[in-house]
Amino acid sequence: MADEHRAPEDAALAAALDSYLAELQAGLAPDRAALLARHPELAKELECLDALDRLAPAAAPPPTPEHITDFGRYELLEEIGRGGMGVVYKARQKDLDRVVALKVILAGRLASPDVVRRFDAEARVAARIQHPNIVRVLEAGEIHGQHYFAMEFVAGSSLDARLTRGPLDPAEAARLLATVARAVAHLHAQGIVHRDLKPSNILLDESGEPRVTDFGLAKLLEPGSQQTQSGIIAGTPAYMSPEQAAGRAAQTGPLSDVYSLGAILYEMLTGRPVFRAESPLDTLVMVLESEPVALRQVNARVPRELEMICLRCLEKSPAQRYPSAAALADDLDRFLKGEPVEARPPGAWPQVRRWSRREPALSSRLAGLTVCAAIAQVNYSLTHSVPFALHAKIMAAMAVWALVSLACQWAMRRERWAAVVRFVWGGADVALLTAVLEIDEALASPLVALYPALIVASGLWFRVPVVAVTTAAAVIGYVWLLAAECWRTGQTQVPQPHWHLMFLATLVLVGFVVAYQVHRVRALSRYYERRPLP
Repeated sequence: MADEHRAPEDAALAAALDSYLAELQAGLAPDRAALLARHPELAKELECLDALDRLAPAAAPPPTPEHITDFGRYELLEEIGRGGMGVVYKARQKDLDRVVALKVILAGRLASPDVVRRFDAEARVAARIQHPNIVRVLEAGEIHGQHYFAMEFVAGSSLDARLTRGPLDPAEAARLLATVARAVAHLHAQGIVHRDLKPSNILLDESGEPRVTDFGLAKLLEPGSQQTQSGIIAGTPAYMSPEQAAGRAAQTGPLSDVYSLGAILYEMLTGRPVFRAESPLDTLVMVLESEPVALRQVNARVPRELEMICLRCLEKSPAQRYPSAAALADDLDRFLKGEPVEARPPGAWPQVRRWSRREPALSSRLAGLTVCAAIAQVNYSLTHSVPFALHAKIMAAMAVWALVSLACQWAMRRERWAAVVRFVWGGADVALLTAVLEIDEALASPLVALYPALIVASGLWFRVPVVAVTTAAAVIGYVWLLAAECWRTGQTQVPQPHWHLMFLATLVLVGFVVAYQVHRVRALSRYYERRPLP
């Protein structure tokens, strides 16, 4: 009993200490006295932290916007940006009397050696680039143990801020992206892959000219300089390429940046990201498996040629994208001049393949129903053992199933309905399968195996409640078939009850295993959502 009472107390202490450390790492000044007043048991832990501070007396906490102060030769004016690793201030360099953007490590003196290494690597990468559309690094150094580097200050806003007002004019979007693509081509010529191209990392100066910034995830293409291990996912889910989303660092190169440029163009033309889901995990799955909705379906004002350019950038296979960022910029220039573009619409089979990836739930159901309908038709035509009325009922049930699937897919495109439609669709699949089996009076049909298949398929929604509802519906549907069979034959007892109980137990077991796997994946997703990207 003592252990049972102790466990919640330990959890509360751990949570309080985690919160205190998180504030320290963020450069804040947590109230030590208040923490000790609430939890005197943490006195020894706080003394240990104080001892660590005394080992590095020269270390200073990172400057914060709440305490505008001097930082060596710089006067901090205001915070203008913050990310997983660093914070950026607008600052005045006092000796030269100029305004700069000063980036410092967010964790300050608590930064790990790996964070310091990556921060210094970002400064070195940015410092070797000289291009009018790339933000320059002016200097880098260390003050009181606090690493920093100073960059050009770009007066204006970011592309991300501009997109909050809606999509851009197609010609403006093409001109802007062509300029960015030229800058990215310069990066690639210097042996650098950006790997985190997105609207918030493109600054717009007062004249509207774009400037690429933030090289925290940049990758050098020189031998032995790879900074991210295979299997590590680095980037922003909505803008990263499929090879990045899969953690294939060795395959992440210049064509990955071409994909990201396409994702930026898509958002500039439609006002929304290519893929947008409820969590980063769901977005990554869409990047890997789904196809983007055609731009003209979202914004009918997008010219067909510009849509083709954008979709070529967003091809899943790097080999099918533009061969370089420069080639993309050239095609955008052709569009702006009214010349024919190199991008071409896909053929019939690639269009079918894209549609099936864009609508995987619908395409898989229609394909399965088509196969089942074909088998039923062949059986009816060749054997003549099935009465026409029964055959017509079965075909009608399959047609209804297809129409329900179409309606559910249509409703899934409405974001406010998507959460409910998942449950409706899973339940409808089970109900319609039960209806087909009931019409055919075929409790022993091989189609009964579709019950566990539907439960497994429900796991692809990555929602434990959807799996639970589908499993419950499958159990109820099978019990209904058993009751209907007994009523039809006039039996008061279920024949071979052990067989049916085993099948029902299997359905529950399959549902439990699928739900458990989905729960594990979502738990990992929530954990990594709270961690800064590498």
